[in-house]
Amino acid sequence: MPSQTMPERLLDLIQAEGIDTLFGIPDPSFFGLFLEAERRGMQIVSPHHEEAMALMADGYFRMTGKPVVMCVNKGPGVGNIAAGANFLLKENVPAVFIMAQRQRFYEQRVRRGKMQYMSQPPLFENAVKYAGVIEYPQQTEEIFQEAFRQALSGVPGPSYVEVPLGVMQAKFDGSPVAAPSRYRLTRQRADDLSIREAVELLKGAKAPALLLGQGVFVSRQHEAARALAAKLGCPILQSNAVEAVLPGMEDRTFPYSSEAGSRIAAASDVVLAIGTELGEALNYGRGHAWKDGDATRKWIYVERDATAFGVNRPIDVPLVGDLVDIIPQLTEALGDLSRALPAELPEWTKLRDDTKRALEDRVPSASKPIHTGRLAIEATKAIPADTVLVRDGGAASMWFSALLQWTPRDAMWSSNWGAIGNGLPMAVGAQLAVGKDRRVALLTGDSAFLFHISELETAVRKNLPLICIVAVDHAWGIEAASYKANFGENTATPEARWGQEVRLDLTAQSFGAHGEYVDRAEDIGPAVERAIASGKPAVIHVEVDQAANSTFNGIPGFLEFRNWFGEEGDFLGVPGAAPAPAAGSGGGSTENSSGY
Repeated sequence: MPSQTMPERLLDLIQAEGIDTLFGIPDPSFFGLFLEAERRGMQIVSPHHEEAMALMADGYFRMTGKPVVMCVNKGPGVGNIAAGANFLLKENVPAVFIMAQRQRFYEQRVRRGKMQYMSQPPLFENAVKYAGVIEYPQQTEEIFQEAFRQALSGVPGPSYVEVPLGVMQAKFDGSPVAAPSRYRLTRQRADDLSIREAVELLKGAKAPALLLGQGVFVSRQHEAARALAAKLGCPILQSNAVEAVLPGMEDRTFPYSSEAGSRIAAASDVVLAIGTELGEALNYGRGHAWKDGDATRKWIYVERDATAFGVNRPIDVPLVGDLVDIIPQLTEALGDLSRALPAELPEWTKLRDDTKRALEDRVPSASKPIHTGRLAIEATKAIPADTVLVRDGGAASMWFSALLQWTPRDAMWSSNWGAIGNGLPMAVGAQLAVGKDRRVALLTGDSAFLFHISELETAVRKNLPLICIVAVDHAWGIEAASYKANFGENTATPEARWGQEVRLDLTAQSFGAHGEYVDRAEDIGPAVERAIASGKPAVIHVEVDQAANSTFNGIPGFLEFRNWFGEEGDFLGVPGAAPAPAAGSGGGSTENSSGY
């Protein structure tokens, strides 16, 4: 067998997992790896900042269901990506970081002022599921396989592999690497007894409900979940991570954080929960709307991590395994079950639609200043139906969520970590994943967009036709609202506002992207249409009314958002948060990425 270099061996291990894209900034540590990857036809994506690299990888994962690999430069590069590792851990993204490092003898050198050197693993002790260091070439295969095993087992998350320069010159014998099924669990169906118990509960239920988290969508199980939902004939509750709707299920899909969703949850006698952690934003499956009937309601829970069962609430039938395997397994086990849709469905649908219409009617239609809700309505009317939604920001993001005028099949936001500023890199990653067959639309506010604005150049370099619609209030809008809520409407808001000179459209043009400036409501739709027609990365800078973004009472879904933190009693520095509303009191539509 011909000998192999370390880069060749690493790529064999990576490609065995079906991975064809590497994220990384060019650096001598990875020159050989990148050259060999390009020779093999793999795609290399180089962002402008390592944290943005992790966020791009997140967006790419959500649209492919594949684990992601990032090549990270020693010292400052590794330091920069620490925040990204925490993001991926919280958002349940299976990732493998390949961390470069100087020669291992530096570890114990008694020296000061060592260039681009620090002990790197301690930075990630609480941010990765596994950390391995390849001290000797013969450890390479087992450490990489453990990294993938840990990243993809149980609740997904990132793993860390450190490759010091001293082992990068190693040679291997070129023997074939093992297929994933030879070294880790790749199929995980539920046990037959539990499936039978779940089928018995579902067939005997009078008011079942299907609760879907983002895990269903990032696993690319749209059609399998649709088939299960059709057989069950029950309403679908979206966890707060989910704004996407399964194909053909529009009439029976409701946000949990809505009045209709609260009624469905309260009335349910059996809940089948898939792809969600049953976390804080779902009131742990026992508070808020779930309180009514909690003593008799039965729960069927699909989860890969056996230690998760019974933590947030008691579970009656645990289906331990991968939802990719269990959804079709359960659908088949239900046999010829064909349940009629509940008689209350038209009532719930009308309540959902009337609530949205009432909010739309309350949004001012004035040309100037543009209300953020008006921007949401007019901009999303012009978005193609198959567009992927990426949402980012604070107040503006809530307006966009509440007033979408198209039904996305794929959508994402930082629902577990609750960060802002991730939107642009995530949109770049999502657009890389879908190519030019679909568009990606980023709906965001200016404070969030400015976090990683340099990644516009990445979008231009990669010729990615994503559309960025930015509500510009020249402020940290939701922080300004928090100042007012604490200290009065006329209080000063230090550093929460800035000048009017920021022009994101001109910045976009300087990168080679399409840029539009809009300050009248009637110009929003045409600007979106021109941006789409340009075929280029596009930024639409829309001047919006500062007041609309800085008043808590006016932001749709904010009270429900604050209620997610109800056990602690406050949020965003606002003292005395209201207790959790009673079931049926509703809230806005706004949860979890990988949705676990």
